[in-house]
Amino acid sequence: MEEIEVPTEHLQEEIHHHAHEANQRWQMQVALASSLLAVFAALAALLSGHDANESMMEQIQSSDQWAHYQSKSIKESVQRSQAETLKALGKEVPAKIERDLERYEKEKEEIAERAKEKAEKSEHLLARHERFSIAVTFFQVAIGVAAISVLTRRRRFFFVSLCFGLAGLAMLVVGALVRI
Repeated sequence: MEEIEVPTEHLQEEIHHHAHEANQRWQMQVALASSLLAVFAALAALLSGHDANESMMEQIQSSDQWAHYQSKSIKESVQRSQAETLKALGKEVPAKIERDLERYEKEKEEIAERAKEKAEKSEHLLARHERFSIAVTFFQVAIGVAAISVLTRRRRFFFVSLCFGLAGLAMLVVGALVRI
C-alpha cells in the first residue's frame, strides 16, 4: 500500500511567511505549533502505511495457509477413497493409509490454527492503521485551521486548531499504545 501523503508544505510556508510579516508573537506560536503538527502527521502517516502493509502481508499468509489446508484435505480425500475402495473389495487397508489419514487430520488442525492466527493479526494491524489514518486527518485539519487563523488574524481559529491537534495526538497515542 502507498504511504499517506501529507500535503501541508504549502500551508507551512504560508504560515511562516505571514508570521514573519506580522511579527506577532501568537503567529509565531501558530507557526511553531503547525510545524510540530506536521511532524506528528508525518509520523502517523508512516505508522499507518507500515501497518497497512503488514496487515496485507499477514492476510496473504493466512490465505496461503488456507490453500495449504485445502491441499491436505484433497490428499486426505484421495487416501480415504482408496481405503473405502479397498474395504468395498474386501481387502485390508494398508497401515500406511491409516497413518496418512491420521497425519493429514492432525496437520490440517495445525494449519487451520496458523491461518486463523494470521487473519487475526491482519485485522489487528488494520485497526491500528485506521487509528493512525484518523490521526493524520486530525493533524491535517489542525494545520489547515492554523493557517486560517494566521490569514484571518483570528486567534479563535488557532485554539480550534489546537483542539484538532490534540485529537490527532490522542489517536496517535492510542495507536502507539495498542502496539504494545
